[in-house]
Amino acid sequence: MTSCDLQLFNLSETRGFLPHSDPLLSLPNTFSAWERVGQHLPKYLAGLSLRKTVDALPTFNVDAIKTDAELHRAMVILSFIGHAYVFGEKPVVDRIPAVLARPWHEVATKLGRPPVLSYESYALDNWQRIDPNGPIAMGNIALAQNFLAGIDEEWFVIVHVDIEARAAQALKAIAAGRRAVESQDEGALVTALKEMSCSLDGMYGALCRMVEHCDPFVYFHRVRPYIHGWKNNPALPNGLVYEGVKEYGGVGQFFRGETGAQSGIIPSLDGFLGVGHLDDPLKAYLMEMRLYMPPQHRKFLEATEGGPSTRDFVAARIANTTLEKLYNECVEWVEKFRTKHLEYAVSYIANQAQRDASNPSQIGTGGTPFVKYLTKHRDETGQHRVP
Repeated sequence: MTSCDLQLFNLSETRGFLPHSDPLLSLPNTFSAWERVGQHLPKYLAGLSLRKTVDALPTFNVDAIKTDAELHRAMVILSFIGHAYVFGEKPVVDRIPAVLARPWHEVATKLGRPPVLSYESYALDNWQRIDPNGPIAMGNIALAQNFLAGIDEEWFVIVHVDIEARAAQALKAIAAGRRAVESQDEGALVTALKEMSCSLDGMYGALCRMVEHCDPFVYFHRVRPYIHGWKNNPALPNGLVYEGVKEYGGVGQFFRGETGAQSGIIPSLDGFLGVGHLDDPLKAYLMEMRLYMPPQHRKFLEATEGGPSTRDFVAARIANTTLEKLYNECVEWVEKFRTKHLEYAVSYIANQAQRDASNPSQIGTGGTPFVKYLTKHRDETGQHRVP
């Protein structure tokens, strides 16, 4: 096996970074009170009664969680309730009660991630198929958990889930392409790059559908406020205190908010294609985002960045114009994907009118000046074509 073979990282050739089985939709009856809050979260938020409801919840018994699927479901529930607790009523609070903080920290530790809503719980583990025998694709998927609900919130996330499903073909091509480079098999690399280009075409098409049902104004004012974190957040200058978590000693913690930069798709493509980014604070931010990914996803990214260079292999074979054309085609698809993402960032965030400090229009949910970051990495991608 090559160092990038998907089974080494518990990744699926048909689902990519998505879980092998559809996410669990509810925890056992032991957790019924917590599941009830999750199910009715939009109602509690609309009634401004979420905080008092959470304060009165029974202990969340982490020891009663028996399976990996239950652990991931617990992280979804606790993360959504946690962010709703912080941002769902005014003013924003800078601490959460022990009844929520302790299990959230314990479950997150078991999963190897910080206790904050990250991309895995927001998207990868947060969907269901309408027809259980149908595809994982827009038109047949819905969210398992919402904040306020509504088509804009649903569509924003299921577009990401659709993209993740389509990316499985590209991840499979990465493994095949690495084998081809290691064995110096030009024909096999041509086949892998064709598969990758096809996958990227589908991913880009799915991304372009964002505007169909997710309105920029609604996204900014109803969807986005709940997915911020507590690092570089003007509303939480001292971070968030997790009451009762002895490991934090009552000191405010600074964790990044949920962001697509926590998906492994584009970083793995960068790694395989040899698309590098100059050392600066923005590159450091991307590396920090890996702390919010599942550990196996991080390891896969590291594997794509190691080993022989695909770009050097292609550049050394200038006589093989098909190989060069396909390699550049894949680089251009990644550049195109980043360009569309940048366009959305401007229209959905930067061009919106900021109403309060907890939802800034010039800072991304990950806590960075996103326009500068997205522009820089888009431009650097295009610079990696083989001449």
